[in-house]
Amino acid sequence: MHLTDLLSADRTEVRNDAGESALDKQEALTLLSELLARGTTIPKDVIERVLKEREALQSTGIGEGVAIPHGALAELDKQVAAVLTVPAGIDFDAIDEGKVNILFAVITPKRASGEHLKTLARVSRLLRSKAFRERLLSATQGVDVFRLLLEEEGATYSADTSGPKPQVKG
Repeated sequence: MHLTDLLSADRTEVRNDAGESALDKQEALTLLSELLARGTTIPKDVIERVLKEREALQSTGIGEGVAIPHGALAELDKQVAAVLTVPAGIDFDAIDEGKVNILFAVITPKRASGEHLKTLARVSRLLRSKAFRERLLSATQGVDVFRLLLEEEGATYSADTSGPKPQVKG
């Protein structure tokens, strides 16, 4: 399974706000909740509550500009992910005390805790490369971030009438 199987171009966004219009941590979690809700029948506010409850336990900012907000919901039937890039950075209480530029959010069915841990590990591995993180941050649109993720995982982007779909290169 690829991480891009959990994503779609409409759940990937770039925010270039700076100054007074810049996102803060709570606004970023709200936006990620909206993006995640697009892949489910779960209301945005339920997803937001789960992400904020998890964040209250300990920041999901893992360092090097990356955060992996995540949570689990019993009523969810499949894993769903969303990506938000913020080149200007967000104060996110990250472990290295640096700003976060790449937020890769995941929500999972509660009964799939093993798969949830594997997904979080995949995200961490994918974003380990500084060069790849820099490429993601240079993208100006969500669809471009999605394409870069597909390429990094060895898939290609296909835009037909039903929208973007990952296709494994054979």
